[in-house]
Amino acid sequence: MKSQPDLKLLATFLAVVRRGSMAGAAVELGYVPSAVSQHIAALERGMGVELIVRRPGSRLILTAAGRSLAQATGTLFDATARFQDAASGIANREIAELRVGTYPSAMSHLFPQVLSTLRGRRPGPRIRLVVVETDEGLPRVRSGDMDLFVAYRYLPEDPPAPSEALTITVLGREPLVLVAGAEPGRRRPVELAACLEREWVSGHAHNPDRRLLERWAGELGIAPEVTLETDDLHSMLAMIRAGLAVGLIPATLLGAGRDTGVERVLLPPGVTPLHREILAVSRPGVRPPVVDELVTLLTGAVQNAVVKGADVR
Repeated sequence: MKSQPDLKLLATFLAVVRRGSMAGAAVELGYVPSAVSQHIAALERGMGVELIVRRPGSRLILTAAGRSLAQATGTLFDATARFQDAASGIANREIAELRVGTYPSAMSHLFPQVLSTLRGRRPGPRIRLVVVETDEGLPRVRSGDMDLFVAYRYLPEDPPAPSEALTITVLGREPLVLVAGAEPGRRRPVELAACLEREWVSGHAHNPDRRLLERWAGELGIAPEVTLETDDLHSMLAMIRAGLAVGLIPATLLGAGRDTGVERVLLPPGVTPLHREILAVSRPGVRPPVVDELVTLLTGAVQNAVVKGADVR
């Protein structure tokens, strides 16, 4: 027997099984009856076994081998149809699952509304969302383990950078708001000069936000004393709300009722406000439509966060 019967012969065999006769199969397939008979004979020769008992004037009867082959062939053709559907979808850039990485505050403040909007618009692939920091996420995009990575960049020289292996889309520039703890009854705004003797909270010594703060402070000729170090922005906010520190907080975490307990520090005239870039990182090439839709929604979410962050009192 051949390693695998000819699919054309198997299709003819299934038509004969469905119709119960050579003539009926011929009508279904558009063949002459003799061609159907030749296909069945060729299939039996190739397999070395009788599949159909032929009795003149009677309905064809499947042998035990014929019944087994009919079941196996039906399973094969069903799987082939599902494969063809999947292959067609892939060719049309339809996917079953999208793997997306993002930093923690985007998970809590950008993605809930974005994913709700996306799911309400259209049925689509399942989105597997994973919290990762930049140094872990970028290699996973390059390797193909992650389809899209939403990252931030505090300084222009920091990764990620455009390359042959990465496509970078800027979603927006998110302001970094210098805030202090709100004091009941305070009538005057908090000024930067009043914060220089206070303790500050920021990332660890080599973190991007810490390096940006130090560069900015150097340009202003000030030397804020960072005594509270953490990578967790929510911990920073907790310290600031408690009146224990002053710090730079991304606008995403402020506004829409989330700014309770903090107030903006008034900067001297001419001081350029700080920001960080929010980026979508993917591999070069044609992207599934859902990726472009997700990037568009995230761009709107970042812009909305910028507006809300500007409302911090």
